[in-house]
Amino acid sequence: MEPVITVGLDGTPESVAAAGWAAREAALRGATLRLLHAWVLLSLESAQSPSEEDQNYWARQIVDGARAAIEQRFPDLPIVEDLVRADPRDALRAAADASGMLVLGSRDMAPLTSYFLGDVGLQVLARSPVPTVLVRAREDSADTTDTGDEGDVVVGLSLHGPCDALVAFAFESAAKRDVVLRAVHGIRVPVPAYTRTDVDSYISASLLEGARRNLSEALRPWRSEYPRVRVEEVVRTESPARAAVRGASGAGLLVVGRRQEPLPLRPRIGPVLQAAVHHAPCPVAVVPHE
Repeated sequence: MEPVITVGLDGTPESVAAAGWAAREAALRGATLRLLHAWVLLSLESAQSPSEEDQNYWARQIVDGARAAIEQRFPDLPIVEDLVRADPRDALRAAADASGMLVLGSRDMAPLTSYFLGDVGLQVLARSPVPTVLVRAREDSADTTDTGDEGDVVVGLSLHGPCDALVAFAFESAAKRDVVLRAVHGIRVPVPAYTRTDVDSYISASLLEGARRNLSEALRPWRSEYPRVRVEEVVRTESPARAAVRGASGAGLLVVGRRQEPLPLRPRIGPVLQAAVHHAPCPVAVVPHE
């Protein structure tokens, strides 16, 4: 069965940019692109000759407009349109169950500061069973489908449990793009390592050495499975959230994980994911894993 990448459309520039990103990804992966627009007031029976009096007229304009822009860049890409009479959250969650990837637009709160995730995007992201990618619109490009996603793939790794789905997605993404994969790991320096003026160099060096060894060991089987992917291993003595965001500078895609079953009393969206979706300078792929 041919894989499907679904993008949610609501008519905003961010959703159009998300459609452009999803189209490129679908072309890279040989997938079908599904353009989804959901609204609780859509009519089940639309007029045969569309006009502004048709209850679905503006919904069709949103989807058809995105399709026209995409077909200019990817004329051979298989595309399906889907107008769903449902709450967008319900429609997107249902679409995720039938897709290999979900793509959503994200909005700037202020220039160059952060992503804004509305109630719909946040709820879908926290429960999506498939990789979900957040894309923001570019203000420096006349092409509304251009997301500026050229660059390396960066994956933030915690190394505190199995995360095969996360690493597999990152390697596959780098392989499809033929770019470098940067694996970034952040470690906190324990309080006893701090002196009055600095950090104990011996403790810091020991922490870095151990973390680098663990990171290399975790990536070893994936390097063998993807021998053509060039890998850079980066360990930073700072919080994992800060390390992931700083490591994404100049990247085309940041890949972070989300546990499908969060630990008791832990939020579904942890600090690394929060930092990534609010501050990363590039599209962010959130991959659920065990």
